[in-house]
Amino acid sequence: MTDQRPTLGVGLYPGTFDPITNGHLDIIARSARMLRRLVVGVAMNAGKGPLFPLEERVELVKAEMGKIADHTGTEIEVIPFSALLIDFAREVGAGVIVRGLRAVSDFDYEVQMAGLNYRLAPDIETVFLMASETHQFISSRFVKEIASLGGDISSFVPKLTLERTLARVRKST
Repeated sequence: MTDQRPTLGVGLYPGTFDPITNGHLDIIARSARMLRRLVVGVAMNAGKGPLFPLEERVELVKAEMGKIADHTGTEIEVIPFSALLIDFAREVGAGVIVRGLRAVSDFDYEVQMAGLNYRLAPDIETVFLMASETHQFISSRFVKEIASLGGDISSFVPKLTLERTLARVRKST
């Protein structure tokens, strides 16, 4: 029997992952099934006023990648970055940028970004994956808001992220 796993090459899934959600993990797992290698780029993006410092966000993302890599057979690497996305994509050898879409509002923004990225680097494609129906409403921003107001976020984030988010929210109040 031959290997039936697609090998589209190297993909980059960028984000701030503050915190990483089950929706992010869904997009990572689904894109990993299509790629030979996936780089999860954790953006510095200090302008968003992150809950977690960059190093901890990288750690939380890495904590979940082993299971996905084992399941898909895809090499997955987590790398922090602060450069222009296209420059980072070239640095890691990505021919594809993976973006997740939840709603029409995401689509408007992401199409603009894809157009700009294409203008800067027509050799790098942007691929959109629709969020699975169980994850369409999840966003890091909502997770942080719900947690800060004492709500239950356990179905939105992985266990380690849940523990760290609750600890960080308690510490800041």
